[in-house]
Amino acid sequence: MNIIDNDLLSIQEARILAENAREAQKKLATFPQKKLDEIVERMAEEIDKHARELAMMSSDETDYGKWQDKYVKNRFVCEHLLQSLRGMRCVGIIKENVQDKTMDIGVPMGVILALCPATSPVSTTIYKALIAIKSGNAIIFSPHPRAKKTTGKALDIMIRAAEGYGLPEGALSYLHIVTSKGTKELINHQATSLIMNTGVSTMLKAIKNSGKPVIYGGNGNGPVFIERTADIQQAVKDIIASKTFDNGVVSAAEQYVVVDSCIAAEVKREFKDKGGHFMTEEEAQKLGTLFYRQDGSPDPELIGKSAQELAKRAGFCVSESAVVLIAEQKYVFDTNPYSKEKLCPILAYYIEDDWMHACEKCIELLITERNGHTLVIHSRDEEVIRQFALKKPVGRVLVNTPATFGSMGATTNLFPAMTLGSGSAGVGITSDNVSPLNLIYIRKVGYGVRKTEDFTGVFTEDKHKMPNLVQSPAAKSEDVHILQGILKNLIN
Repeated sequence: MNIIDNDLLSIQEARILAENAREAQKKLATFPQKKLDEIVERMAEEIDKHARELAMMSSDETDYGKWQDKYVKNRFVCEHLLQSLRGMRCVGIIKENVQDKTMDIGVPMGVILALCPATSPVSTTIYKALIAIKSGNAIIFSPHPRAKKTTGKALDIMIRAAEGYGLPEGALSYLHIVTSKGTKELINHQATSLIMNTGVSTMLKAIKNSGKPVIYGGNGNGPVFIERTADIQQAVKDIIASKTFDNGVVSAAEQYVVVDSCIAAEVKREFKDKGGHFMTEEEAQKLGTLFYRQDGSPDPELIGKSAQELAKRAGFCVSESAVVLIAEQKYVFDTNPYSKEKLCPILAYYIEDDWMHACEKCIELLITERNGHTLVIHSRDEEVIRQFALKKPVGRVLVNTPATFGSMGATTNLFPAMTLGSGSAGVGITSDNVSPLNLIYIRKVGYGVRKTEDFTGVFTEDKHKMPNLVQSPAAKSEDVHILQGILKNLIN
């Protein structure tokens, strides 16, 4: 009997991919920005032709969300992201200050390992491939097991296009035999320089143990506060559009609605008019029991299902016009299923007396998943908006916009990204909308503008006497004035 050990095969493949990627990146590191840009343009152009096909394929393979919305995400990264990448300098001299005589040189991190979610497998894969090559890095993908066929096809298309334009073989690759042991081999391999993990929480422990830097797009736990000065109709419209997009699979989408008490009745009416079904206590309890299994893990079969399908599984009926299920809540606690991320069109609904109490509630909600992903506020009061922005443990604050679209840079001027860092809680090295500039390090260059004796001489003098640096013939008067100011602060 022949027994095939997929773990061993996956580990062996991982080692080969990592070694090949390291050698390929050495060649890629010699490419000027113009050549990298040509390859990226070609990749995006070719994969865009398959955006619709891949959207349908990913929806069929994963059974998550709506293919029409996945198609929108695919086009977004092929076109809007590409437009933002044009003209961006990532390698070589990326910044020069002639007056101060300094330069910044962009240097690729090396080999990047990419983990992508099953919820948005195609758009996230395209996005990561484009920003990695743009910044001169090699990248290896470990596809999500639930989306490996779709991910593999998307990568095959981009690999052919990129290598046809000169990308070194092995600079863009993926695991064909996907197992957790193969992925862990890539995580721990010495060739891997950086790990980009978008929403694959099961691998966080292994990544932390590896000691490698990680960019982590964590669980969504985003509250939205509708403050008393808000445009209520627009706020509710935005929330509905955001939470129903791709049936709620985007991690940045709103999870909780916090409402100013003086406008609560009007907000509730508006939600009902736009397809919000406020569940009875019994309905909310029935649905709540489905979110998590006995071992505490979330049930993946609820991800990306419609409001009607979710209600049906919970044993109650909603009208055909219902698009979001809403559970009215008072408290936040660990065992409350409505206090955690739900990647489907379900909202928890809180009422608070004023913006200060809403502020406290939002903080409480943000720290439930311990990573501070995204917060939205709908308000016309600039002072309240600023207080929310200043005091929240969160990666990004969005104002008067849908969370799904604002966070990814579609309805805001944030960088267009499918990985939204949530490093404000210490998981991951950044809370940025991740761009190619997060995949390089900056080599600083500084020309000498003052003589050694102008500086070292200060510390041989009495601390209460400033030396007369003007006497130094090598020092310019402007430089001396600046240096004296700095040294006064240092020694006083």
